[in-house]
Amino acid sequence: MDLLLLAKAALLGIVEGLTEFLPISSTGHLILAGSLLGFTGENAKVFEIAIQTGAMAAVIWEYRARLGRALAGVGSDPAARRFVLNIAIAFVPAAVIGLLFNKAIKAHLFAPVPVALAFVVGGFVILWVERRHKAAYGLRDLEGRRHARVETVEDMSARDALVVGCMQCLALVPGTSRSGATIIGAMVFGLSRKAATEFSFFLGIPTLTTAGAYSVWKQREALHAADLPVFAVGSVLAFCAAWLCIRWLIRYVSTHDFIPFAWYRIAFGAVVLLTAYSGLVVWAD
Repeated sequence: MDLLLLAKAALLGIVEGLTEFLPISSTGHLILAGSLLGFTGENAKVFEIAIQTGAMAAVIWEYRARLGRALAGVGSDPAARRFVLNIAIAFVPAAVIGLLFNKAIKAHLFAPVPVALAFVVGGFVILWVERRHKAAYGLRDLEGRRHARVETVEDMSARDALVVGCMQCLALVPGTSRSGATIIGAMVFGLSRKAATEFSFFLGIPTLTTAGAYSVWKQREALHAADLPVFAVGSVLAFCAAWLCIRWLIRYVSTHDFIPFAWYRIAFGAVVLLTAYSGLVVWAD
């Protein structure tokens, strides 16, 4: 057993878990980390997508009671039925676009420089959206507090779900961030930070689980039994790191905005671009 390879898988699993639900792009961080670690190639790309399932398992575990009630009430509870339907509606756009353009995206955009550019652009978008959200969305109640148009996931309409689903399509470009696209996109259309964040969590369950399963299936002939420990280590550590991140993020968004993440994206992307074009770091594709 290659202990160095397992150590790389462990590190990448932690990176995946810590970044999957933040608006900073887990795929982008994995591509950059994999480049630095020499963990590249087709199998590496499959690994990076597959371990997202571990992060998704953390969402299922953290919200197991809520998800259980929703599934149990689909046949009798209109609110539960609307919740499940909204997830399904939001899932469809990225699933269709992903199937059509996945190969082209992997061939041309899964590289450090395009990822860094997406980091920087996404950072400026977050800054713009946060400013717009604070200024334009929400009504003041009698006590002067501001409220978004949609305060909770349960208040979302099918149209809201479709809009968020379309925003998720932007995340097919690595470095954009699935969480960033769905959360920030939802905020543009009037969802509160908490509602946008939680819906992003829930939408990730079918999206990333399906993407991971599809990627493994497509590359099944290139994978071997010896790869199982690597995938297992990465997935388990992604689960642990993601669970901690989820619990922290929900508390964070109740009193903070996403501006620090925007500046992090801009600074990190700029560093990658500067090191790439100056030759200080040779970023492998």
